[in-house]
Amino acid sequence: MIAKILYILGVLAAIWCVLDILKKNCGLIEKILLCVLVLACSWIGIAIYYFLIRNRI
Repeated sequence: MIAKILYILGVLAAIWCVLDILKKNCGLIEKILLCVLVLACSWIGIAIYYFLIRNRI
């Protein structure tokens, strides 16, 4: 049960990050790379984006 909740939260967080990336004013290649990072690395990718990259772009 807890695993399903964490999975759903992870999917929702990844979708939120991808939508946030697509709203940013940066190049297409940067957007694609960031989306792949977030989707491929799950929680680690989300944390990297949120804490390190989000405010820089």
